[in-house]
Parts: sequence; structure tokens; C-alpha cells
Amino acid sequence: MLTAKVTRTTHSAEFLAVGPTWPYRLWFMVESVAHVATPQPERYIKQLVSHLGHKRSTSVDDSGTGLVEFDTGRCTLVPRADTIVLEASATDDAALAHVQDVVGRHLERFGTREGLTVTWS
Repeated sequence: MLTAKVTRTTHSAEFLAVGPTWPYRLWFMVESVAHVATPQPERYIKQLVSHLGHKRSTSVDDSGTGLVEFDTGRCTLVPRADTIVLEASATDDAALAHVQDVVGRHLERFGTREGLTVTWS
């Protein structure tokens, strides 16, 4: 499979092989990032992925990076020292707003005691 990704500000294009008659298809993606300060990034990623996994396709790899997939977007949760980096992408602005809302709202609810705040850029 041939994949190329070109990023311009908050938009990217992905070329994917989709079949013999039309070898490449172009999808435009909108993207957003949030950095959430917490001394326990792995704990919150695991909790969020586990909770959302009841309704969505989710995974956590060996490095502790989580992935939540939606019908029209996804969010990658990357643990860093005292921070979770949330990388959301979707097919359009409305779908991106949905990904941001679901991930942000749940993470803030789980981190109420610590006062976690998600601010997307």
C-alpha cells in the first residue's frame, strides 16, 4: 500500500491505494492538538481507551500510546513526561469537533480531582 501524507497548517492530504481502476484517492483531513498536563499520563490514557473501547475501536501499544477511532476521525493519545499529547484528526470540521468533544469531555471528567483541562489548538 502506498501512503503519502502532506501537511499544510491544519489540513493534510492522504493518498491511499483503493483499487486497480482508481489507484489513488484523496482525503482532506483537519487536525488539532492539545497538551494536557498531568503527572500520570499513562493512567489516564489507559482509562480513557478502556472506557471508550465499549463503543469505539481503541488500542494501546507497548509505548503506552493510545488510539481511539471514530467513523470519520480519530485521536492519538501520546504519553510524555507529565503531559498527554492529544492529536485529533477528522474528515471535516464537524467531525473534528465531535472527536474533540468526546475525548476532551471524558478526559476532563476522569481528571476532575487533578483539575485536568483540555484546550485544543
